Amino acid sequence: MGNVQEGTPIEILLVEDNLADSDLMTEALEECSIPNNVHLARDGFEAMDFLYRKGEFTDAPRPDLIMLDLNLPKKDGREVLAEVKSDGGLKTIPIIIITTSVADEDILKSYELHANCYLTKPRDLSQLFDVVQRIEQFWFEAVRLPPRG
Repeated sequence: MGNVQEGTPIEILLVEDNLADSDLMTEALEECSIPNNVHLARDGFEAMDFLYRKGEFTDAPRPDLIMLDLNLPKKDGREVLAEVKSDGGLKTIPIIIITTSVADEDILKSYELHANCYLTKPRDLSQLFDVVQRIEQFWFEAVRLPPRG
């Protein structure tokens, strides 16, 4: 079992601009047996405001896990990934890239920027729920997440 304190929900920052995808991902995460709170950022600037607790996000919790799409408006996921992983206060937050891209250059670049894993978005709902269940089993149960700080 992971190091999440018993009864304390895992804080997840979902960075996704597609409303249908974010709704489905949120619904799938609600089905997890481990309690979690999903916070949504619709673009890279919102994600960074959330992480730095700026603007409307002054009371935002520190996420235990970030689920990041690469193809975002304004500031794309690669820029967000690079900024988070270069910030001493944020770089320990695990980042799962979850995107439609299967391009080798996107996969390689994501790992070069220190993504913790790279997943391709499933095409149907049952596959999405299966992927989220595997995320839960690995990231919420097997892995020891860094302490909140």
